[in-house]
Amino acid sequence: MRVLFRKLRFSTILFTLLLPALLLPARPAGAQESSQQAVPLTAEDLVQGAMDYWRGTSSIATMRMTIHRPDWERRMTMVIWTKGREDSVFKVTEPAKDKGNATLKLDREMWTYNPKVNRTIKIPPSMMSQSWMGSDFSNNDLSKSDSLTVDYDHELIGSEVVDGVTVYEIKCMPKPGAPVVWGMQTVKVREDYIMTEEIFYDEDFLPVKRLAAQEIKPMGGRLFPVVWVMTVDGEEGFTRLDYLELAFDVDVPERYLSLEWLKAPVR
Repeated sequence: MRVLFRKLRFSTILFTLLLPALLLPARPAGAQESSQQAVPLTAEDLVQGAMDYWRGTSSIATMRMTIHRPDWERRMTMVIWTKGREDSVFKVTEPAKDKGNATLKLDREMWTYNPKVNRTIKIPPSMMSQSWMGSDFSNNDLSKSDSLTVDYDHELIGSEVVDGVTVYEIKCMPKPGAPVVWGMQTVKVREDYIMTEEIFYDEDFLPVKRLAAQEIKPMGGRLFPVVWVMTVDGEEGFTRLDYLELAFDVDVPERYLSLEWLKAPVR
């Protein structure tokens, strides 16, 4: 009787230890554990995580932009400073004819500075999607502000495993009254919060332009999409953005995020 009791007690303990594992859902074939979160719970988690991963608490980046059209091509180099989820400033350093052009974004407000006429112009939120320096990128695209996280509702619509990493597709619909121009956006975010694609749609849900990562490699102490290409639906040409240098969680002085510093000469 005592032996039977011991066997029953051992079986009960063993079952208790194995029960959590038995109840866990099976992982998709080929999926890998993420260093941050194995399976994000919601679409909001993915979008918020992707924005935080992209900007960090702060960042400094040097980028080369190539604007390619069928009959001409133009290049420029710029430096971008970001702080938090909303504030950023970017200045053109090359070529000489464009050097000093700068844009400052603080929360929902934006200003541009043209050194040739020594004039600063305030840009209303409704104009955030205008082309920046003749490229296929808008002011908002470059700053990667938190509009996607606060102005849209998110829905997970699919997932796939690419090179052993789960990639989630999310539909982003504008909230009622949100100050946005896009009728819808879709984004693809990996399980490690690296965004790989963003598609912008008009009010009739027709695609207008597509931003896609073409190369992901270590930079700034993390894996990061260092090459981005923006294409506009129905148009020839593209705009390519290459990250040349990148650092996260660095000191960005408050004076950098000011109208006074926006006009400061680029050195």
